[in-house]
Amino acid sequence: MNTFYALSLIRRSLIVRFAPALVGLGLLSQCTDQVTSTVRFHRMTPVYTTTQEIRDAVSVQPPQAIRGTGKIFTHGSYLFLNQPGDGVHIINNADPTNPQSISFINIPGNYDLAVQGDIMYADSYIDLLAIDISNPEAIRVLHREENVFPQFNSFGFYPDAEKGVVTRWEEVDVVQTFEGEIDGSMWEPGVYQYIDHLDIAEYARYDFVEQSNVPVWEMNNANVTPVGRGGSMSRFAVSGEHLYTIDDSNLQVFDISSASTPTSVNEMMVDFMIETIYPHDNKLYIGAQNGMYIYDKTVPESPMLLSSYWHATSCDPVVANDTLAYVTLRTGDACEGDQNVLEVVDVKDARAPYETARYEMEHPHGLGLDGTTLFVCEGEFGVKVFDVTHTYEISDYLISRIEGIYAYDVIAHDNHLLVIAEDGVYQYDYSDPEHIVQLSKMTRLAL
Repeated sequence: MNTFYALSLIRRSLIVRFAPALVGLGLLSQCTDQVTSTVRFHRMTPVYTTTQEIRDAVSVQPPQAIRGTGKIFTHGSYLFLNQPGDGVHIINNADPTNPQSISFINIPGNYDLAVQGDIMYADSYIDLLAIDISNPEAIRVLHREENVFPQFNSFGFYPDAEKGVVTRWEEVDVVQTFEGEIDGSMWEPGVYQYIDHLDIAEYARYDFVEQSNVPVWEMNNANVTPVGRGGSMSRFAVSGEHLYTIDDSNLQVFDISSASTPTSVNEMMVDFMIETIYPHDNKLYIGAQNGMYIYDKTVPESPMLLSSYWHATSCDPVVANDTLAYVTLRTGDACEGDQNVLEVVDVKDARAPYETARYEMEHPHGLGLDGTTLFVCEGEFGVKVFDVTHTYEISDYLISRIEGIYAYDVIAHDNHLLVIAEDGVYQYDYSDPEHIVQLSKMTRLAL
């Protein structure tokens, strides 16, 4: 199932029929023309699935063909690949040159995931699941935190919770005929066109811990439970004993000190059109279509807004280190942007971030940072690799590029690069960044 992006849209054709012309000024002065209007449009009607049906459908199944590439998460020698709306592929990646799919977790309405220790956290429409992955050959659901997320594809529409969850939309042709002329009042409430979006689910509800490509757990404590790694398009982030999630406008905090039973402990409004979340040190960087928000999480259950950094309306994944944040902006229907750029933002003072450099790109999507090496997905233009040692000369230090793929997002760590692309998942060795070597490709099934 693809992600749906809501737009208010009615397509109409108008037929107006006039009565035969009347002859004679006397008659015209006594008669009024009759106007009949016919309106044709396509109404998108919600299709509900009961919450019980959704919850009963979660199951572990044999390996399946990859039908969509969404979020990906690495943990130990395993990859967890989200198939937007459907569930998670479990892949043994002990040998990156020959990854082996070992099972598929069927999770209706799944778009995001995060892993800490032996527990995977995954959304299922309105619920949060805690799943035991200690034995990837025998996965089991430990806990379901119910009704903690809003209905993901109901933008501009108020679903009837008693009917369940809106899981898809069905197009119905409607013809209405009435007396009189058409005016603005004919825009009926509840008529929406939901448009299939990219399979990367970048506008998905929690597209969507993909907390990018540097270690995302605090190492202040040697006993801290290891967290996996994800990409820059994430809407889930694990840090210490807390899971942070975002929807289109809110930041929600879950206590996972008891890992198998996550509990919602706080929720706060950030702004409209927020898209990604990236934790670094004691901060959360939240990317939005109109800017970036920096939160302090020194008190983990109550993140505090430090600052807002504004930019032109556009899609906005972000990664950061101690002093700089890297932000990409791009054009596109869902992004509403008119720029394709990489912004470098000084965040040494998190209360007063400012743009320190800007570089023209072709069509930038997700990005990943490993030390001083920055990987930028350029959509249909592949992946560009930069040495970012010289902040003001990054464009002069394009050291390599990967071409021939439509790249959405990356995970880069310890000379191992994972690229999420339109047609599958690619793995590369970048021990020599100037000569990147492809290790393998897991191909998406042609649809």
